[in-house]
Amino acid sequence: MTIRTDSAHDIVTAIRSGATSAVDVCQQTLAEIDRADPALNAFRSVAHESALARAAALDGRRDDWPSLPLLGVPVALKDNLCTRGIATTAGSRILEHYVPPYTATAVERLVAAGAVIVGKTNCDEFAMGSSTENSAFGPTKNPWALDRTPGGSSGGSAAAVAARMVPLALGSDTGGSIRQPAALCGVVGLKPTYGRVSRYGLLAFASSLDQIGPFATSVADAALALQVIAGADPKDATCAASPAADYLGALTGNIAGVRIGVPRGLVAEDAGVHPEVRGAFEQALETLRTSGAELVDVALPHSAHAIPVYYLVATAEASSNLARYDGVRYGLRADATTLGEMYDRTRDAGFGAEVKRRILLGTYVLSAGYYDAYYLKAQQVRTLIRRDYETALQTVDLIAMPTSPTPAFGLGERMDDPLQMYLADVFTVAANLAGLPAISVPCGFTSNRLPCSLQLTGRAMDEASVLRVADAFGRATSFARERPSAA
Repeated sequence: MTIRTDSAHDIVTAIRSGATSAVDVCQQTLAEIDRADPALNAFRSVAHESALARAAALDGRRDDWPSLPLLGVPVALKDNLCTRGIATTAGSRILEHYVPPYTATAVERLVAAGAVIVGKTNCDEFAMGSSTENSAFGPTKNPWALDRTPGGSSGGSAAAVAARMVPLALGSDTGGSIRQPAALCGVVGLKPTYGRVSRYGLLAFASSLDQIGPFATSVADAALALQVIAGADPKDATCAASPAADYLGALTGNIAGVRIGVPRGLVAEDAGVHPEVRGAFEQALETLRTSGAELVDVALPHSAHAIPVYYLVATAEASSNLARYDGVRYGLRADATTLGEMYDRTRDAGFGAEVKRRILLGTYVLSAGYYDAYYLKAQQVRTLIRRDYETALQTVDLIAMPTSPTPAFGLGERMDDPLQMYLADVFTVAANLAGLPAISVPCGFTSNRLPCSLQLTGRAMDEASVLRVADAFGRATSFARERPSAA
């Protein structure tokens, strides 16, 4: 029986009712991936055999069905999440043949909840990029327009959900790498509070910024995924001890009296925001207002410094984290006659241009004579950015702004201009610097049918409020239900 496979909730309901089976859903999903992905390059690998075996095992465990909130739901994973027995490359030649001996905690929790892992998705190398063009295995294309980027670094996961190949996918968000591709692909993307989801098994980019989160076609499905993957983990010392909240129960549809802060100065006409994006954002604010929310002007005076602060902190942490890829213990090893030469050749052959650029920047800002002037100063301004949000969130419940300043840009358009590429994350990096939860939800389209999105940022550990308002917005609009023409 053919059912809607773009809704995790519908899949679970259909399997439990006997209307379909986990195997049927899996077969339908794999067939759709085989049909649609050659044009998109969203997947790095597809686990046909193991996914079908997993689905068959679920069909045989009827007594367990009531306790499996993701029963038979196909899920795709960004290829920087470790999976035992399945290659995990992080989009890099240096890990092209790396097969981890363990599985990330977030992935283990998906499987324990009944999910079926169907494959790994393409991403910018080591999650460093905003377009998925930095993958060593070719760029992913946007399902809304094949000549456009899907955003990054989790572009493969965003494109897979947007094209309705899978209902759910996981990505990682260091400076916007879930929310920005979700915005450009017209799907829901959630970055939880730093520490809400265990990072164990996530290949590190910037350890004080990285966070795992879901992509979905609805806020309800994103809430369901977060319900499963959130919570304390003894394997991750930075993971919060507080248990996951009742995220699904928070989706009441009622946002009467919710105060939403709007930093008008960041989205002014001279702030570099595309006119149609600004128009969609203003219409989204009006929808929230008519749904019962109160709009309040707020100031985030240090947000103008968020991009330079981010690219100092993140590159410094990347320089440290990526030192482990040296050809000695795992991954690519280049032939050489001396140890030093082996290091040089391995890293030169294994890393792409953007990763090398960020390692060099990070090493520079951590070096003697420059640490205080750059890295230490960036951490001080990071504190000011976090305090701006804390101050604003004392008077409002959430802060709203566009997710991306522009709609999806052309493939190759910014590859020779790193600064313009970095500015794609101008509205997203602050939530990572402050460690706050933020969600991107579709809020309109440009005249040439490219998605625009609304970003909502909340208080630390208050994903419930973020999801409640995003869900109410989704109920009042139909943007998230529209499918891309190129898919």
